[in-house]
Amino acid sequence: MNWPRFQPSFSGFRHLLLALGLLLVCQPAFAEKRVALVIGNSAYQTVAPLPNPGNDAALIAQTLKDAGFDVVDARYNLPAQETRQALREFADQAQDADIAVIYYAGHGIEVDGQNYLVPIDAKLERDTDVYDEGFSLDRVMVAVEPAKQLRLVILDACRDNPFAKVMKRTLATRAVGLGLAKIEPSSPNTLIAYSAKAGSTAQDGAGKNSPFTVALARHLTTPGLDVRKAFGFVRDDVLKITSNRQEPFVYGSLGGDDVALVPAAPRVVTQMQPLPNPQTEARNDYELALQIGNKAAFNAFLAQHPDGFYASLAKLQLDKITAGEAHMTATETARLAEQERARLAAQGAQDDAQAKADADAKAAEAARLAAEKAKQVAQDQAAAAELKRPDKLAELAPAPTSSARSAPDKSVPDKATNVAALTTGPSQADITKSVQVELRRVGCLDAAADGDWDATSKRSLALFNRHAGTKFDVNLPSSDVLDAIRQKQARVCPVVCEHGFRADGEHCARIVCAEGFLLNDDDNECEKPRNKTVKRDDEDRRRHRERTVPADRPAGELSHLDSEIGVAGSRPPRMSRAVSGQIVCDDGGCRPVSRGCHLEFRTTAQGGPREGGGGNVEVCR
Repeated sequence: MNWPRFQPSFSGFRHLLLALGLLLVCQPAFAEKRVALVIGNSAYQTVAPLPNPGNDAALIAQTLKDAGFDVVDARYNLPAQETRQALREFADQAQDADIAVIYYAGHGIEVDGQNYLVPIDAKLERDTDVYDEGFSLDRVMVAVEPAKQLRLVILDACRDNPFAKVMKRTLATRAVGLGLAKIEPSSPNTLIAYSAKAGSTAQDGAGKNSPFTVALARHLTTPGLDVRKAFGFVRDDVLKITSNRQEPFVYGSLGGDDVALVPAAPRVVTQMQPLPNPQTEARNDYELALQIGNKAAFNAFLAQHPDGFYASLAKLQLDKITAGEAHMTATETARLAEQERARLAAQGAQDDAQAKADADAKAAEAARLAAEKAKQVAQDQAAAAELKRPDKLAELAPAPTSSARSAPDKSVPDKATNVAALTTGPSQADITKSVQVELRRVGCLDAAADGDWDATSKRSLALFNRHAGTKFDVNLPSSDVLDAIRQKQARVCPVVCEHGFRADGEHCARIVCAEGFLLNDDDNECEKPRNKTVKRDDEDRRRHRERTVPADRPAGELSHLDSEIGVAGSRPPRMSRAVSGQIVCDDGGCRPVSRGCHLEFRTTAQGGPREGGGGNVEVCR
């Protein structure tokens, strides 16, 4: 029997099997295959070249290589034939892949609700040429179809397309849209990401890469980060960089498990308790004083918190209130000085009095302009200081680093993520303050942009609606309102001035009436004073009776005569025996001509009226 001779070999084989088993157990669980195709088209042959797609494709290709992708096929400036070949080869590579990614930067076009990628040799002289010269998005989806876990297509192609502007329309009803059209993927585990929401265009940015691609490179390959959350962070970054003008969007859905392009490595996280913030009490008190908004509230705050950052903010708010009160006082002083100047000019006052009134009016106007400038400076300083508050800076802080995001705080429950549309964005308070800032820019809001949507802010939006022809709800500002106001490059609401002033460009100028004219109270216009109706008083009546009534007339007839004489210039209701039916006017007023007397026209030299060189006088026999 040779059994003892084989015993050592059997024991060694068992050890080998055990070692192989341990090796298999220790293999990482994320050993899936990941492949990517990256295309960047910049050098278009029939339209102006694009500066960024080549740079964007190079950045994404390097990012995926650094993330450990098994295959990263980067292609640049592809004509139609090479694009077709690249899609075929990538479909073969995706046959046994778990994750397949296609990134495209260049021109894209939407025709009749279908999306097409445009190669560099496309001419697109007619709208129907896109079917032959372009590549439909459905064709691109076929290339990622074999992947088992995730099929991802990223399109940085929502640019303002020059082909759509020059191509001929063969059918009037065939629509060529702006940007790319909305799409609903039919395959499961599929996401399609646009650099801008369907129907809108994206920006190339001021640098060598587009804002969308910069955000992708920052978040997409974060270890352990679910791809849907990664696109949520991309959306936030692009909205912030473009001032809410561009919103990336994701179409499609995944299951309930997290899907990360780069799995997370195991790590030990030590939780630390947050340090108490010594500014919390001061901040809360300042917020209360800001809501009250008067001098007493800010003085009370400074008595409680005389030093520190929020004390400086409170002092700036006090300066703003004081400047506003000074402006109101100076405006009223200028109005009264102008009224006094106009009154003296109308009454023909002496030259020295008029000169003094003119000087006072000019000085008051200069003080008003200075107060208006000081008020604006105080408002701008207070608004700028508000933006530097620690809590405001925290809202604008950059996104957490990859290491920090890969180790979330387990004490805080995760919120559900919307799969089809990532809806996280700026808060309502941020939108409100941004709308107020824009309303101030277009001249519809005179108050500070404090984030409080009060009655003044509602009136300002109503003014914008009236002068811009919009119909936004004034009760709640929205992103649509913000976008509409930002599209206005010049003043929308006209300058509104107080009584005594009229708009002169961006400022209010004092109204100066010509000599003999006064400023009315109705329509703020200069006009001549109206002649006042001459009314006789008791002394006029007494002098008239002495001239026209005989001394021996019974006293009881005097009151009867008074009733027969109406207001100056009017015909009495009935004639008495003592009058002739004619009217004569002199220094004592107007009266009926006595019976037995008549009117004669005489010049001044003949004893006639002094004004006008002559007039009618009463002559009695």
